[in-house]
Amino acid sequence: MAIRGSAILGVLALAGVSLFGLSAKAEDVTINVWSLDRDIQPAPNLISDFNKLNAGIKVEYRQIQFDDVVSEAMRAYSTGQAPDIIAIDNPEHALFSSRGAFLDLTDMIAKSTVVKTSNYFPGPLASTMWDGKNYGLPKATNTIALYYNKDMFKAKGLDPDKPPQTWDELVDAARKLTDPAANVYGLAFSAKANEEGTFQFLPWAQMAGGSYEHINSDGAVKALEVWKTIITEKLASPDTLTRGQWDSTGTFNSGNAAMAISGPWELDRMVSEAKFDWGVALLPVPEVGAERSSAMGDFNWAIFSNTQHPAEAFKVLEYFASQDNRMFKDFGQLPARSDIAIPETGVPLKDAALKVFNEQLKYAKPRGPHPEWPKISKAIQDAIQAALTGQMAPKEALDQAAEKIKAVLG
Repeated sequence: MAIRGSAILGVLALAGVSLFGLSAKAEDVTINVWSLDRDIQPAPNLISDFNKLNAGIKVEYRQIQFDDVVSEAMRAYSTGQAPDIIAIDNPEHALFSSRGAFLDLTDMIAKSTVVKTSNYFPGPLASTMWDGKNYGLPKATNTIALYYNKDMFKAKGLDPDKPPQTWDELVDAARKLTDPAANVYGLAFSAKANEEGTFQFLPWAQMAGGSYEHINSDGAVKALEVWKTIITEKLASPDTLTRGQWDSTGTFNSGNAAMAISGPWELDRMVSEAKFDWGVALLPVPEVGAERSSAMGDFNWAIFSNTQHPAEAFKVLEYFASQDNRMFKDFGQLPARSDIAIPETGVPLKDAALKVFNEQLKYAKPRGPHPEWPKISKAIQDAIQAALTGQMAPKEALDQAAEKIKAVLG
């Protein structure tokens, strides 16, 4: 990897100036970048490589904490202390864009010879949009799909090469695979009362014709009724309501759940921990032929509108975009682009799973985009909890959520 990285850097050192239209200056322009990325993740490494090009722009990096991103970034913007570039969680992008905090990049992108919007998956690209304009670039992406234990499928007489394709098949398989005597649940997923619960539920509503604007549609109600059936029949652990995706996937890895809904961030852990044959399938749909959907996570790049160096900041984003082919091979993250093939890892189970996740990304949709997404998400979370704990019927809970969301939308 070090040799390959050096080769890439060598090529860019020769071609970088002409590629990005930069010229060396007597005094470098300084561009500040904020991100959550640690030293083994993309931002600090890409910045280090960019700085070695000596292209007249010096990039300085600051690592920030997840819980502080929104409050600190908005405070920095309002006081004129914002960085030039920030990596923002995709559901938060619209909050900043709608308030004029992010720079409109529409014209810059249209003129760019490096960035092509047609290369991005629709979901990640949509998360950077507000009011028909583009306010950023996807940094990386992820989604969710269905992990399943092929050994358990065989033991219960299910075809390990035919995982559930529909909701009915999923519930039927979960019933057959649930084995209280062996402490095995049919399914593991997260219905936690935070963003993870919304992240996992919203695709179900969308596949059935619902959306956050129509969260009480017949299809969304049906989706929550299926979740209610799974919990009521104890096809999933009762702590599904309180555990996040990491813990629920751990139940699968340990052999205490036959299926799990989770993302590609679990693959290395799965390869290391799971002592059984497993596979990954697309999320089951309400019925054969129904629209597919999936959740979409990870961060976007954006430039603050009060930057003193918009052209130079965009050149830095162009460089980041030019390195998207390194996102997986160097950092283990999925690129947000459909034109970049995921390289083989040499681990058959992982490679097969990556093909499924890449297919699932075609159907991934952003949460929102809406500047008041946290309030919208909270309404959905409350409905999930009320229905699954028996406080309300699914329809009643989603009707209440719809009223809360309507008030937010205005």
